[in-house]
Amino acid sequence: MATDYRKFFVITETDRKLPLILETVGYESEQQFYKREEGYPCFHWLQTIEGSGEIILDSGSVKLGENQGMLLLAGVPHEYKVPSSKWSTWYLTFDGALAASTVYALEIPLSTQISWGVDTPLANIHEYYYEKYRYSHDFTGMNGSLEIYQFLTLLKKHGNVNKRASFSQSHERLLPLLFQLENNFASSDVGLTWMSQVLGVSPQHINTLFRKSFDLSPYQYLLQLRLQKSKELLIAQPDHTVKQVADATGFLDASHFISTFRKSVGLTPEVFRNQYSKKNQPEEFR
Repeated sequence: MATDYRKFFVITETDRKLPLILETVGYESEQQFYKREEGYPCFHWLQTIEGSGEIILDSGSVKLGENQGMLLLAGVPHEYKVPSSKWSTWYLTFDGALAASTVYALEIPLSTQISWGVDTPLANIHEYYYEKYRYSHDFTGMNGSLEIYQFLTLLKKHGNVNKRASFSQSHERLLPLLFQLENNFASSDVGLTWMSQVLGVSPQHINTLFRKSFDLSPYQYLLQLRLQKSKELLIAQPDHTVKQVADATGFLDASHFISTFRKSVGLTPEVFRNQYSKKNQPEEFR
């Protein structure tokens, strides 16, 4: 079991050019009262390990129970309302040249309660960091950037808001369908109705799952899968005509395939194939 710890990391001028910078990480078995009228100077993550407490924001109070946390943007005024019972927390603070861009790209909500399951890595992340950092101080620089990115991707994968399914739950629910698509992507029968029958859910729910997992509609995902397969076939079967590749990957006809391929890749199928042909590769890669 982790004991209280707090690690500050040396940040050099060179580090400040990095996309992500790990500033502090820590665990408090008994969370103390803090009032930050000017907010924290960089991104600040706080999650409850045991018990519960509240973060008071200008917009109101947000309760954080076990396996719940919140990410605050730099400069957001807040204070902790510490209950009489135990409230243990784990926190992480970070900055960097691309910190805001990364958070927004991953669509991680700010100043909002985020929850996750007890069987996810986030539930015991305080133990992970305790074991990792108590013997090592080599987590500045690029190593710190990797740690922050890994944490944010865990949050993206397992976190959910308002009891909606997390990315990992949506993706897991789609897996049987994704396996079927690998074998049936070229079939003309594949569509929203076929997908809903495979999973035994409504077409509307299929659309929700794809949006949550890939930020694509089911049709857009199928189109991307067919394009991926066509790239593989163009390279693996240099003697196949463009029409044969189009037929083998589910496109209506050669002209539809060529226009769709060019719009997505920026090249015609033939030009793409030529770029990857063995005669255009250096001898050592043939």
